[in-house]
Amino acid sequence: MSAVPTQLYDAHGRPLEYVRLAVTDRCNLRCFYCMPEEGIAYVPRQELLTYEEMERVVAVLAGLGVRKVRLTGGEPFVRRGLLPFIERLGQIPGIDDIGLTTNGVLTAPHVPTLARLGVRSVNLSLDTLDRSRFRRITRRDELPQVLDTLHALLAADMQVKINAVVMDGQNIEDLVPLAELTRDLPVNVRFIEEMPFNGGSHEATPATLPWNHRRIRQHLEDHFGPLLPLPAAPGATASEFRLAGHAGRVGIIAAYSRTFCGSCNRLRITAEGGVKTCLYDQGVLDVRALLRGGASDDDLRDALAAAFHTRAADGFEAEQRRPVHQLSFESMSTIGG
Repeated sequence: MSAVPTQLYDAHGRPLEYVRLAVTDRCNLRCFYCMPEEGIAYVPRQELLTYEEMERVVAVLAGLGVRKVRLTGGEPFVRRGLLPFIERLGQIPGIDDIGLTTNGVLTAPHVPTLARLGVRSVNLSLDTLDRSRFRRITRRDELPQVLDTLHALLAADMQVKINAVVMDGQNIEDLVPLAELTRDLPVNVRFIEEMPFNGGSHEATPATLPWNHRRIRQHLEDHFGPLLPLPAAPGATASEFRLAGHAGRVGIIAAYSRTFCGSCNRLRITAEGGVKTCLYDQGVLDVRALLRGGASDDDLRDALAAAFHTRAADGFEAEQRRPVHQLSFESMSTIGG
């Protein structure tokens, strides 16, 4: 067995501190930028990682320096047993920050339990405050339930980040109303460049994307005046700003332009156990095969360390490494965001 440092770094000097763990690929919405209207071919349940398998992987990753876990999907709350799983994750030595990304449809009744279990932050996917546009974008009429979740999270004094994908011709009129939420509410509203993850590739390049991070910022400044930059947290994907007189803040995530790769400190694990060291790679390790093939914790540790150490310098290199037959991108629901 090769020696592995307590804190793992990749070949570019970036630490591994954070894992995004998809607990399911299933979702109760059908956002058009994430999956087709008819849905996707879901992974058979027996091919999903069990909660016990996920706990084991997280424990090994904690030994490599991971301290933060964010649970994603699909929609995490469509999988039964989520709350007991969160409780067990919180008992893993070294894990001191558990977060959750949700669409908010099923979440509100569980907020008190989440707070009791020590979940610090919740990312709430919300692309519009207009009910008809919400129905068009998600193909479901669930906006009231999502807003109930928002208010429940704030009442529980939880850190809330609202994630809004900026889509040309779809929700541009919502950017200002969403940013207006920060005037009175202590929320972080983050605007995300649209990415090519919907079972096909975009014709736009980062340079020709209609609404890239620069245009998003200019649009907000045209309405609010200057966005005042805030210091970036280690590993942050968002450029964050405050608006004069606002209780909250706004952020812009250059997800397609990929301006934040130099400080990336994370990896992703899909619901079926695929490890992605970059959102744009094709998957670099199958931990399910290792787990079910009898691998020891040392075997897992060495495989995860090797995968992380050799990851691409940025999302562009990761995309270039994809085999030609895999240049169309999978549904975001299968990746975990």
